[in-house]
Amino acid sequence: MHDPMLILTGVIAVVARTLGLPSANEATDRGAVSIEQVLWYAAAAISVAVVAAIIWSQIRDTASTPVQAPSAP
Repeated sequence: MHDPMLILTGVIAVVARTLGLPSANEATDRGAVSIEQVLWYAAAAISVAVVAAIIWSQIRDTASTPVQAPSAP
């Protein structure tokens, strides 16, 4: 009698190999990060920080202005 788990494992391996899926034993490392990727992420982070600083300074300036009490007619 054949082992059903062995047949199932074989079928899964054949289907995965046909579809080009990585197996559990294969490394999925796609290599090191390029300097271009690092620079793009750094530029994006700096841009977000600059925009956040500008918005925060505008909020602080608006919050520090005194509120004038309404005058009665």
